[in-house]
Amino acid sequence: MSGCAQIGPPLSPSLELPKAPSDLRAARRGDKVTLTWTIPARTTDRQRVRYLGKTRVCRSVEPALKECDTPVAEVAPPADFAAANKSSTKKLTASFIDTLPSAMEAANPTGLATYAVEVLNAAGRGAGISNLVHVPLVPTLPPFGAFVAQATAQGVLISWQCPPTSGTRTSVKYLFRIYRRPESSAGPSRIAEIDATACAAGPGGLVPLSGQPSGAGTSAPEHEKNPSSFLDQTFEWENTYFYHGAVVSVVEAAGKPAVAVEGDDTPEVKVFAHDVFPPGVPSGLQAVFSGPGQQPFIDLIWAPVADTDLDGYNVYRQEEGGTPVKLSSEPVKIPAFRDARVVSGKTYFYSVSAVDLRGNESARSEETSESVP
Repeated sequence: MSGCAQIGPPLSPSLELPKAPSDLRAARRGDKVTLTWTIPARTTDRQRVRYLGKTRVCRSVEPALKECDTPVAEVAPPADFAAANKSSTKKLTASFIDTLPSAMEAANPTGLATYAVEVLNAAGRGAGISNLVHVPLVPTLPPFGAFVAQATAQGVLISWQCPPTSGTRTSVKYLFRIYRRPESSAGPSRIAEIDATACAAGPGGLVPLSGQPSGAGTSAPEHEKNPSSFLDQTFEWENTYFYHGAVVSVVEAAGKPAVAVEGDDTPEVKVFAHDVFPPGVPSGLQAVFSGPGQQPFIDLIWAPVADTDLDGYNVYRQEEGGTPVKLSSEPVKIPAFRDARVVSGKTYFYSVSAVDLRGNESARSEETSESVP
């Protein structure tokens, strides 16, 4: 006998509730918080989402959120979501940028903002909120002004201007991060992190948060109190670089890791590190004659030049009434030279210059003289 098919119990209609995201992420820069999450592809009953509604974005200063009653924003679904979700196996993502109110930061400088999102269906119903994420509410500062960079003989000198007004809380430490990007690279690298708490306070000094005198920390000399320059010596000459900086707010609490939030970037500045700077001028040149019992010669010695790109030294000699003539065909590598082409009865005048690897030559040293008997 052959079997017969049987009709199963009827299935309840799908509520079309998108599953709540579980990978909400938050990143803060300045007063902007960028939220990203994966758009649900399935409903709570494991069906493919066909009709997607808006996504509520919720924010609170409380550490826990159970539901999204008063969203700060609603994000519309992608216009092509239905077709993309049906044909693609890739995860679809969404993002939203929230601006933290300055009043919230000021009222909770050591607190956290809690975020969650709730994805709704076309009927405006959801399956609950996503995972929670937290960002610090420490106030950030705008970038320091007058940020410039220029090539100098010692390196690329980067400078900025401390704010003209006070108002910095002493509970917050400020750092100034400097970034450098080669022209051939898309990504910058951090080259310096400088304590800028005093600079951020401005010439008016620090404003105490609580329990401190208003003049605390302001007795240092002005050049130490408001540091506003940095010398980059880790670059390579004859290359183009882009520099920018950002002020970082740091809150430290006993027994807890420090919390750091980076503010907005300064405008990027371009520098062509073209080396047209000669090395230092040699000093301490001395000449000593030696001759009795041997071929006569004059030994020269001088203090070495400390430039890191030094290639060597040029040695010049002139006779009375004559013009200086270079004795060395190639740069001398050590701060010493022996002149064996001397004639009895003459007086010679010597000077020395320094040369770097790119052929930049310094001025000549002070002359010294020596006579040959």
